[in-house]
Amino acid sequence: MSAPSRPPLTILLAAPRGFCAGVDRAILVVERALEKYGAPVYVRHEIVHNRHVVEGLKAKGAIFVDELSEVPDGVPVIFSAHGVPKSVPAEAESRKLLYVDATCPLVSKVHVEAERHAREGRHIFLIGHAKHPEVIGTMGQVEPGTMTLIETVADAAAATPPAGAKLAYVTQTTLSVDDTAEIIAALQKKFPDIAPPRKEDICYATTNRQAAVKAMAAKCDAFVVIGAPTSSNSNRLVEVAQRAGCTDAVLVEQASSIAWNKIKAGGVLGVTAGASAPEVLVDEVIAAARARFDVTVEQITVTEETVKFSLPRVLNG
Repeated sequence: MSAPSRPPLTILLAAPRGFCAGVDRAILVVERALEKYGAPVYVRHEIVHNRHVVEGLKAKGAIFVDELSEVPDGVPVIFSAHGVPKSVPAEAESRKLLYVDATCPLVSKVHVEAERHAREGRHIFLIGHAKHPEVIGTMGQVEPGTMTLIETVADAAAATPPAGAKLAYVTQTTLSVDDTAEIIAALQKKFPDIAPPRKEDICYATTNRQAAVKAMAAKCDAFVVIGAPTSSNSNRLVEVAQRAGCTDAVLVEQASSIAWNKIKAGGVLGVTAGASAPEVLVDEVIAAARARFDVTVEQITVTEETVKFSLPRVLNG
């Protein structure tokens, strides 16, 4: 007897998705450091926000810690892709630690902008999420009191900078493009002379992944974003999908986290991955779907990404 046929399911697969150039670079920094210096290599905070990636690097000899005080003398330490306050490399230098900075170059760009505005005497509004490592790192580039965190339009409306201060704004790189535009508009309405970044701060990868989700969400009955709960860009993708027409959008860490019994037979499932989620997790979701459904996969591509970043010079040679 022939096996019973499986119900149909169409998967719309977003492109671009998954690893961005900054994440690729950060992971390679750890791997190259392990090759050059040998295990163990210490990493301050998660190199990127993904448990699968972190566990894979642990297996190769990386040790992840919260603070430099946990790093013994005489071993290399790597700073995560999210960036760190200036106090962290200063502490490393005072202890004569060999450190490698894996900060994403697009985050470093925001740091440079913040320093420039501070030198020019501006008070800076940082649009971002409190307690996110990138925000902590960016605020740590300037003297206390120089920067005010703005999380919402309401924060922008209530902002009260020092009297007579020249103003500027910068943003976290992984925000919702639409939400950030609303906050910027509110700041510009209240402070018409506020100085913008020289170039957009929200990174190309965040923008592209959100654009891909927007292009397909309204066609989907359900939407799965693969990423870590601590990943800002992954959480924003869920919000973008919901606003773009698919209210049943969820964040999952892996295929086993999906409530497959709720996926509609004959329906359309959207799938994407945050910028720190490896493609193997996408492959696992598709394989899990194929075990339950007769799956047709269609990729929705909004752009091709060709960005690559070089490694820190200390790891070359």
